Amino acid sequence: MGAAVGKAAPAKARLDIAENTIFQRNRGIWDAAAACTNERLLDAVDEILDLAEAQPFPAASAAAARLDSALRAAMSLMMDEFMCLRVWNASSHDLRLAVDRLAVGASANALWQHTFPSTGDRSSSASTVGRASAGSPSSAPGDLVGFLDGEFLDELQLLCPASLLVLHEIAHRVIRAGYTKELVQKFTNSPCDVLDRFLSIFQGECSRRTTVDLIKRWSLATHLVGKALVVMQRQLYTHNSPGAFDALKDEYFLAITKNRILNLLKFADDFTSITSHEKLIYILGMYQALSEAAPGLLLMFTGPHKELVAERSEEILAKLAMSIRSMVASLIAKVRDGVSNTKNIVGVGVHPLTKYAVLCIERLAPHRDTLDLILASGGDDVASLSDLASRVVGSLEEKPVLPCDDDATAAATGSRHHLFHANNANFVLQSCKPLLGDEWAAARESVVERHVAGYAEACWAPVVACLEPAGRKPAAKVVAKFSAAFDRAYETQARCEVRDPALRDALRRAVSDKVVTAYGVYLKTHPKLEKKLRYTAGELGERLSELFEGEAAEHNK
Repeated sequence: MGAAVGKAAPAKARLDIAENTIFQRNRGIWDAAAACTNERLLDAVDEILDLAEAQPFPAASAAAARLDSALRAAMSLMMDEFMCLRVWNASSHDLRLAVDRLAVGASANALWQHTFPSTGDRSSSASTVGRASAGSPSSAPGDLVGFLDGEFLDELQLLCPASLLVLHEIAHRVIRAGYTKELVQKFTNSPCDVLDRFLSIFQGECSRRTTVDLIKRWSLATHLVGKALVVMQRQLYTHNSPGAFDALKDEYFLAITKNRILNLLKFADDFTSITSHEKLIYILGMYQALSEAAPGLLLMFTGPHKELVAERSEEILAKLAMSIRSMVASLIAKVRDGVSNTKNIVGVGVHPLTKYAVLCIERLAPHRDTLDLILASGGDDVASLSDLASRVVGSLEEKPVLPCDDDATAAATGSRHHLFHANNANFVLQSCKPLLGDEWAAARESVVERHVAGYAEACWAPVVACLEPAGRKPAAKVVAKFSAAFDRAYETQARCEVRDPALRDALRRAVSDKVVTAYGVYLKTHPKLEKKLRYTAGELGERLSELFEGEAAEHNK
């Protein structure tokens, strides 16, 4: 432009041509990829800047007003060029493919479990608190795991190198014209395709998604945004192309980061009022994602912006923690109410509520450190996952168990009560010991031992009592009475099932120690009974070794 008219040409002629070029343009200076430059239009901008610096027109003249208007138009053009420039590259095939796959429910579910692990995929009809989403894979797709862990991002060129050269060109002219403030204001709404791609994982079509799906997607997006920002910041600041934009990099990166992080936090805030225990595992994942990402996110900010983001993050974490504590209370109430609404318990197997409680603990165990921290800060009776486990599984321990027969004796009722609780307490112990440790397990072991001993006493002590008749009753009648009592007790217990082999052996051993030992001692004191016995001590022991096989005992007869 300047070459065509010449710097020696009259200022008004130079302004006419530059002004006309800017106002009559039909395309911009640079394309989005910064691969093509409209030199004629850029020259026109430079011509106007030269004239504005030279001030060749009288201050109150029409020409001065035209120059001022042309300068504003030139700077508006620079702002438009900045907003249209693709600084960040989200068009990589691998990046687009990975994000698109994350937007699909199955991959999102699997990767959520990879990032915020939980044990197994056992299901319960009672609730979704411990259930993996139906149809979701049991493990994350292998090609996406590296992407989720951040290794994939390290290998991508997220910054478009050519765009940085254009940013220097734009910044140079804007600073020269005194429009720096206006450019900085544009930073707030400037595009960032990389971050926006990750945010799209949870932002699109929210009305069609379940609460659980939205929480999973938000947690994944937060995890990825935190990792992406580290890579983006490193690439922006280490790129070897110094220029005018270097003075604005801090404010630019702060601006593109701040609003997106605040939007993430606002989205999380919308879920802090949830108190249903069915969402506990997911709100825990949300808390964990934010607490892990927050320190890295704060490194992106300085001054009052850092204070704002820190304050907002802490506020939402506190609200999520309060929601989690309410959910824990709701979970305890759920089991307690379930017990209360169960009028009678018939049978001695593991109760569905016990299975449900264990399932909850198993799903929460991978988040134990986070949950313990939240519960310990609440000042409630339940201060850890161990406390929660004891409270939840303890709700059934005082529930009476009815015998199968209406005319059953107190001994039968007592024996089924202890056998039921031994089965349930042992199921809890074996399931949760690897998760909660030896100290917690020791307390549960004593519960199992107490019910094993209680069972032997309730069911078999009356049988042994037959060997201690009042008065001088003939030994043969004593043994006959004992044998009849043994048969009755055996018949009531033979069909009871204890599936755990170790507990089954412990119960048989407790019964044998009580019954066979007493019987053997009695026979030794009455050696003449040997030919009149229905059972020897050895035969008694063999029969007891068949107990607790359930239906198998019937087939073995």
